[in-house]
Amino acid sequence: MLAYPDIDPVAVSLGPLQVHWYGLMYVVGFIGAWWLGRKRADRLGLKPDDIGDMLFYGALGVVLGGRIGYALFYGLDRFLDNPLWIFELWDGGMSFHGGLLGVLLAAALFARKHRLAFFQLTDFIAPLVPIGLGAGRIGNFINHELPGRVTDVPWALVFPGMGEQGRHPSSLYQCFLEGVVLFTILWLASLTPRRRGFISGLFLVCYGVFRFLSEFFRRPDPQLGFIAFDWLTMGQLLSLPMILAGVALIVWSRRNGIDDVRAAPAV
Repeated sequence: MLAYPDIDPVAVSLGPLQVHWYGLMYVVGFIGAWWLGRKRADRLGLKPDDIGDMLFYGALGVVLGGRIGYALFYGLDRFLDNPLWIFELWDGGMSFHGGLLGVLLAAALFARKHRLAFFQLTDFIAPLVPIGLGAGRIGNFINHELPGRVTDVPWALVFPGMGEQGRHPSSLYQCFLEGVVLFTILWLASLTPRRRGFISGLFLVCYGVFRFLSEFFRRPDPQLGFIAFDWLTMGQLLSLPMILAGVALIVWSRRNGIDDVRAAPAV
């Protein structure tokens, strides 16, 4: 077993102002998406400066959708008892699946504003998302969040405040799968012209599968436990519709999608 790295969750302290690593990871994700998005903005007929506007829409979708999703999926009882709890961002967390719904709504509004087809825009956005996902999981790791299940593998970590048992560093597994692997798959796939909707469907399938698998190494949310069968978690339950929707979108794309003749430039 290995000792958990002693990293202060606060990156910078300036008097009463504290900048946390977790917040900085969001910044890293948005900057990375902004930089890569500017390099391929011409695919949508957008100006590079339009990418900042797109990310503003996306940020609102992530924050609002992520928090509302967490309240509904992981803290419904608390939300019903005290609806104002949803604004206590320091208590609880964010839900990826809620954030995804928020981003899809934001994408619909942005696409309408710029007269883009919805799947044309989501195909553009999908390869940019894993940057923030991977960075966010690093923030979870620094914050000692998302503890893994008990294990005796050589790289098991002793999580602070959780006894002396070794646990899977599940947030690092998710960082690798949802960040590195997912980005590589989507970016390489987008280098070749695809039918509209294919990249979006590929994102849904790959993320859903990766999240479903990683949940086997992650401790279930303590307020929920297992949802069914003594092994199915809320994260897995929410990932199943993603996988099915992704498969359906890929099939639809191959049969009915419009050809996208412009592929992403190599970086």
